Amino acid sequence: MSIGKLEPVPLRDIWKHEERDFSSWLEGNIEMLSETLNITFTAVEREKRVASFEVDLVAEDDDGNVVIIENQLESTNHDHLGKVITYLTNLDAKTAIWIVSHPRPEHTKAITWLNESTPADISFYLVKLSAYKIGNSEPAPLFTIVVGPSAQAKEIGKEKQDMAERHVLRLKFWGGLLERARQIGFNLHANRSATKYMALGTGAGKAGLSFNYTVWSEDKTGIELYIDTSDHTRNKNIFDTLYNQKQLVEDKFGESLIWDRLDIKRASRIQYLLNMGGLKSDESNWPQIQTTMIEKMKKFHAVLQPLIKDIQE
Repeated sequence: MSIGKLEPVPLRDIWKHEERDFSSWLEGNIEMLSETLNITFTAVEREKRVASFEVDLVAEDDDGNVVIIENQLESTNHDHLGKVITYLTNLDAKTAIWIVSHPRPEHTKAITWLNESTPADISFYLVKLSAYKIGNSEPAPLFTIVVGPSAQAKEIGKEKQDMAERHVLRLKFWGGLLERARQIGFNLHANRSATKYMALGTGAGKAGLSFNYTVWSEDKTGIELYIDTSDHTRNKNIFDTLYNQKQLVEDKFGESLIWDRLDIKRASRIQYLLNMGGLKSDESNWPQIQTTMIEKMKKFHAVLQPLIKDIQE
């Protein structure tokens, strides 16, 4: 039995011009793209004008949502990426399909980012177009999805957005706390700047030990002495030295503390948690939370710092 060899065919040998040739062909053969994307297209319209631009193809999906299709029989470029976004937003489309011959990595990454960053009902496809023949057969086009929307991408995008929002809130929260500490005259963290991280710390006078403020997104804030000298045994010895004076420490502090040796981890910590609210609290409550954190840190530091100084290196 004779088996033919699949041979690539240059796209420009089939369609000389994107708009006149390829877009016209695709308008009449839209079912081939439908099969690849599993989307049914209706009401296909070619060269629809958007301001001074013309969209290669505009269609509707099964739900009547607008779909724009931008064709490029060459490597992706910034100009066409901009057109894809412009057409989608100006036509209130829900789906954008960018058909190209050679997707460049930076544009593949851009379409991935758009799928992660846009609302759940917005979809971007980057589709590679190739053509093949066997022997003297007619060339056959092949559509391949390079990037498409997915529930996972939208979830990743939501997580990134939530993280970005937390970073902004933390910067604002820490900025307010540092300013309030300056006004109160407690300068333990005066050399620190607001940060996007959940902890804001300063050295405790011994390498690897720090006094940290902590804030969570939910309903908690806290203060802690964090112990991490990069040596597991050293960390546990320091913790145990302080823990042996637990009663003295808590009597002077005036409240119980959380003594967290974290045996299976390298670090250890001593904590005090406030249940007054966290980042998601009404911002009008932040000043009270910050003031309480500062007051507790002031007392916490006064009790522990002398004991830390006595720890042998």
